[in-house]
Order: sequence, then structure tokens, then C-alpha cells
Amino acid sequence: MNGYGPRGLDIDRKGVVWVPLASGHLASFDRSKCKGPLNGPQATGRHCPEGWTLHPFPGPQFETVNDSGSVQMSYYTWVDQFNTFGLGRDVPFATGNATDSLEALVDGKFVTLRVPYPMGFHAKGLDGRIDDPNAGWKGRGIWSTYAGRAPYHIEGGKGQTSKVVKFQLRPDPLAR
Repeated sequence: MNGYGPRGLDIDRKGVVWVPLASGHLASFDRSKCKGPLNGPQATGRHCPEGWTLHPFPGPQFETVNDSGSVQMSYYTWVDQFNTFGLGRDVPFATGNATDSLEALVDGKFVTLRVPYPMGFHAKGLDGRIDDPNAGWKGRGIWSTYAGRAPYHIEGGKGQTSKVVKFQLRPDPLAR
């Protein structure tokens, strides 16, 4: 599989690097899988293809493209090293810029966190925060900024400013 166009990256607690690609993948690089030299003149940067894994983002691929991937182009990745959100430790999150969402890779499958309103959620970054570790889901969340360059494209049009969204994971839909 070919991947290209890396954007912002993050590293998990095991040293695995996660990076979104313009090819429509969330890629991981695990140096422990490398069979070749890790330093010195033979470590050219292309010596460890076995360290890479490409996870195609959900959604369709461009009509004329037969390669793996999707039309989804992510801008940024953040790894939840401390289970801040509630999906587990070391879960990578990518911004779903073409789908008004955040994409979390959990056990090899994507979980899509969609923002249905206001329309035009174009995530630019995200980070997690635990305000109260004893408050369960209510004390945890992840935050994402959006509309960094063109806020007039979001719902409301001209005069709109950038915004921030807080995501929280309830144990069930009716949890209070």
C-alpha cells in the first residue's frame, strides 16, 4: 500500500508514531518491527517498510483511484495516552475534515464521533483533559477547535468566528 502527504503526528506510550496521510490513511510506525539497521550509514529512512501500517479511513475512495485509502483527508492526530476520553489508553484520534467528525482507531476499527450541528465542523486540532478523575465520564473529555481559516464556511456564514467543541463519552445515552 502507498501512503503519502503526512500531517501532524503524535506518539503513544509504547513509542509508536501515528500520523494522518493525505492518501486517506491513518498510519502508524512501530520501530520495534524494523529488521534493518536503526542507525548509521545504512539507516537511510527507507530501510524499514515493515514498521509501517496503513489504516484506511472510513468512507469511499475517489472514483478513479484504485489504491487503498479514502477521500478523507485528516489534518491532525492526537493519541489518548491516558484514556482521557474513555475508549482506552493509546487510542489515536484523527480529525475527520471531510466528514464533520473525529475518527478514533480502536482495536483496528474506526469509531466516528460526528458533530451534526452546527454544520461545517472542520476540526483543526484536539486535546484531552481530565478535570476530575473521580467524576467518571463527567470529569473527562476531549476538545477540538474548528474553522481556523475560513469560519464563514460554517453554518451562519459571514461574521462567524472559530469555535471549540467538547466531546464526552457517556456510558449510555441516558446517563446523567
